Amino acid sequence: MNTTRFPINPGRILVHVVLITISAVMVVPFVWMVLTAFKSMSEATAIPVQIFPSQLRWENFLTLFNSFNFGNMYLNSMVSTLLRVTAQVSFCAMAGYAFARLRFPGRDMLFAIVLSVMMVPPVLYIIPKFLLMTQLGWVNTLQGFVVPGFTSAFGTFLLRQFFKSLPNELAEAAKLDGCGPFRTFFWIMLPLAKPGIVAFGIFSILWSWNELLWPLIILNSPDKMTLSVGLATMEGEYVSNYPAMMAGAVLAVLPMIAMFFFFQRQFIEGIALTGSKG
Repeated sequence: MNTTRFPINPGRILVHVVLITISAVMVVPFVWMVLTAFKSMSEATAIPVQIFPSQLRWENFLTLFNSFNFGNMYLNSMVSTLLRVTAQVSFCAMAGYAFARLRFPGRDMLFAIVLSVMMVPPVLYIIPKFLLMTQLGWVNTLQGFVVPGFTSAFGTFLLRQFFKSLPNELAEAAKLDGCGPFRTFFWIMLPLAKPGIVAFGIFSILWSWNELLWPLIILNSPDKMTLSVGLATMEGEYVSNYPAMMAGAVLAVLPMIAMFFFFQRQFIEGIALTGSKG
């Protein structure tokens, strides 16, 4: 009886061991967050550490909505994320197509300015943005939070690279058929750019949903706070309700997990195709 022996590659085994170890280290905080969401306050702060709760305490989730106005924070995050993502995808798609396909005076210089924005730490823009919002009277308003996020230098660069990867023959054929720049963009190029747009849309949703610094500065009313700000303000001066905080974190992360679960194929495809041509 012949048996087939597969060669053992020590290098490959080492790579898999390292990857599994790193994955376990990354998963541990998430598992700990979920377990703490179902613990009592004494179990969450017990020494030595108590890993599993003695019983599942669903009342921690009820505390969120009864004591911390969590439902309103959830709604604020959903509305602001929807507005910012819609605007970013729309403006960045148009700007990316213009930089990739259209020829106009100063195109390369303007694109260099866009790239320079990516090279500056975002925290440096906080003070100018806040002063501008103050002059407009938009402090502690929805438009003051979402309007500065209507554009993205990274999104413009990402979609420009994707539009450059599309065949030139498509635009030339559309031009021969009588399509102008707008019809070529909306009817020919934009549908073909769906993978790149989905990939950038996922990035944009993550950034908008998890953003903390800017809403923490521009918003000061509890009824206008987003999830990230609300979770940050749940930490008390002397005692913090850790089970309720972890329950809020679990509810906050669920939409992002669901998004990756449903759109992971489009996300990977968009990232792969976007880098196929410079």
